[in-house]
Amino acid sequence: MEIISFKSLPSTQKYLVEQIEKGELHVPVAVIAMEQSSGIGSRDNEWSGGEGNFFASVAVSLSDLPSDLPLSSASIYFSFIMKKTLEALGENVWLKWPNDFYLDEAKVGGTITRKLKNILVCGIGINLKKSQNGYSSLPSDISPENLLHKYLESLLKFPKWKQVFSEYQIEFELSRRFSVHIENERKSLADAALCEDGSLIIGGKKVYSSR
Repeated sequence: MEIISFKSLPSTQKYLVEQIEKGELHVPVAVIAMEQSSGIGSRDNEWSGGEGNFFASVAVSLSDLPSDLPLSSASIYFSFIMKKTLEALGENVWLKWPNDFYLDEAKVGGTITRKLKNILVCGIGINLKKSQNGYSSLPSDISPENLLHKYLESLLKFPKWKQVFSEYQIEFELSRRFSVHIENERKSLADAALCEDGSLIIGGKKVYSSR
């Protein structure tokens, strides 16, 4: 996979989407920036910060993704593979449903996925060294470039959704202490039921991970 590196970008995801739409970049491709000034976070928040933290986006063809992956749970899929990558590098992170990286009780990063016709773009931001964006950090000695290489090694094996979900199903129990924003309301995950497609049943209503 081609990796394009920048000293600084407003947003790795915006850059990647724009270049793909212009036909300047072709999948599979990844973009990484040492600094990000106006990155995209969940619920239209920004995820920005300085050197030492992880700001990257990856674009792959939908046809390369495992056939059993529900696209509505792509954020869980991409996020859990990153969680496993960090774990293999000695970081004790866990994945809060559906796309937030946590160290104990503190958020340290997150994932945003976006579908472009037959392409899926995934943006990931993680505070490796510095507490920024109002969130905590690991802190870690991992370099952003090394983390991206290790992540792509795992991602490009495209493990089956069934395999990823079987592991995530166990980890989901950690999310029950928290709540999530559903249609601008905070909903507790204490009694949520996790379905095989990665969605939740909360208060009798099915909720998907894509926002």
